[in-house]
Amino acid sequence: MNGEAMTPNPILFNHSPDQLRRIGARGGRAHARNWRARQQTPLAAGLPVVLPAVSPMETTAQAVAALDAQFPSLRQAGPRAPRR
Repeated sequence: MNGEAMTPNPILFNHSPDQLRRIGARGGRAHARNWRARQQTPLAAGLPVVLPAVSPMETTAQAVAALDAQFPSLRQAGPRAPRR
């Protein structure tokens, strides 16, 4: 093959170029209509946005300290560093 597509319109090959232009224009009008509808929503009018409350996260050091306090016999049970 010489690198050319089999048809001039490979995606919608059963439409003429004029039909493809009309399809594209319809999509553009629908996009504009949806965009205008989004601009008129009450959320865009400046209503206060309430963010969910975030609980403080436990740090790794705090979790290790809690486990060490809960299981003192396992305090040094982790993998040992190799000796040099």
